Amino acid sequence: MRVLVAGATGAMGKELVPRLVEAGHEVFAMVRGESGKAAVTRMGAVPVIADALDRAQVEEAVRQAAPEVIVNQLTAIGNIDTRHFERSFAATDRLRIEGTDNLLAAARATGVRRFVAQSNGAFTYARTGGPVKSEQDSLDRSPVAQMASMIAAVQYMEKAVLSADWIEGIVLRYGAFYGPGTSMAPGSEQLEMIRKRKFPVVGDGGGVWSFVHIADAAEATVAAVENGDRGVYNIVDDDPAPVAQWLPELAAMLGAKKPMRVPRFIGRLAAGEAGVVLMTELRGASNAKAKRELSWTPSHPSWRQGLRVGT
Repeated sequence: MRVLVAGATGAMGKELVPRLVEAGHEVFAMVRGESGKAAVTRMGAVPVIADALDRAQVEEAVRQAAPEVIVNQLTAIGNIDTRHFERSFAATDRLRIEGTDNLLAAARATGVRRFVAQSNGAFTYARTGGPVKSEQDSLDRSPVAQMASMIAAVQYMEKAVLSADWIEGIVLRYGAFYGPGTSMAPGSEQLEMIRKRKFPVVGDGGGVWSFVHIADAAEATVAAVENGDRGVYNIVDDDPAPVAQWLPELAAMLGAKKPMRVPRFIGRLAAGEAGVVLMTELRGASNAKAKRELSWTPSHPSWRQGLRVGT
């Protein structure tokens, strides 16, 4: 198939594009400039130039590529400052709203039949009920202030993709990425903070995280491109775990001392309300639907094995 990937030079794009090429697809990569052209050409894709926030440029790029499938991996996430969570996600929020609208408009104008979009299943589920959520469970309807704009942008994007009845809209709710190019790659700031004992467990550490290795997420995305049906899929590993469990185990893998524990009010002062939520209230996600309907199984079924290899 002819596949256009938007966001092809990010951590996910660098894993996804070569896999699509290897699977025999004709891959086009939407990039903003010359440096991006060189990068995606090395991966085996054909570059097309467009600013995702410029609707005319996006439509022209999609017309040039004439894809059957568009994969939207547009993000602009750097290091996340939990004290100013909304600032860390502001550029990505705009891409999830305006960038998605532009890609969908171009897809409609050119007859694209399938649209696969990156979403967030790591930080977005409602913080009530059981510890592990399925795709039928709602996203957080009452987020803390610092997380409200990020969750609103995710909800907007998902609704736009899934309500477009003229295209097969697929939403992939990825778990927390780790592996090459992510915030949990060897030598990354986050792992170094854990190594230096600067990443404490806040409160009871009861927030449940669902991880996914970036390579496994890319494999699931290829499966969605080829076999997915309209709807939402959680793309996470088999082992959701509370912070109180995974953080000490990861510290041990890194050869670090056991993380300190601090009460919620101290965590709030240091990491903001969003940081406390991430540590104490998150819900994990189930991958049962993706495994069943996409015939996908993560090569790294648990963060325990995957992070141990990477550390």
